[in-house]
Amino acid sequence: METVNTAPANAQNWYIAYTLPRHEKAIAQRLGVDKIPCYVPLYSETRTWKERKVKLELPLFPCYVFVRMFIEKKARLLSAPGVIRLLTVSGEAVVFPNEEMDALQSALEKWSARPCPFHTSGKRVLLKSGPFAGLEGTILRRSGKQRLIVTLDLIKSSILLDIDIADVQLSA
Repeated sequence: METVNTAPANAQNWYIAYTLPRHEKAIAQRLGVDKIPCYVPLYSETRTWKERKVKLELPLFPCYVFVRMFIEKKARLLSAPGVIRLLTVSGEAVVFPNEEMDALQSALEKWSARPCPFHTSGKRVLLKSGPFAGLEGTILRRSGKQRLIVTLDLIKSSILLDIDIADVQLSA
């Protein structure tokens, strides 16, 4: 059974805001002006339109912005244009653990990642070392390379990382 993290109301924690599609960066910019710390992980992708190549910075988790705030400030966040709601379970805002946020940020500083479809099948493994040490993911083999799909079950999103197979062990 999956546990949900809730925290006391007097603590500043990471929460996950659900947004309108393609509004993540604009919302993060608005929240920055309002001095509300937020995080939108991005990846680079080159697309071609009419024989012209354009390099884009796209959100790794579409429609989600990670926000660090006191839960009392929820109304201020929800009043921002483009923010639909906070991620909740049984009516309570879900706290995204600080350890997972630190692991996500440090991993994305060191490794390149890109989104992939959310996967529930495949072999579950535990990372033994590196920035994601202690987190679980699913192994996927593609074109002879080992790749790890790291899933955030809470928001049903996944990212694909190239890994060394020696850095993982099968989950129990």
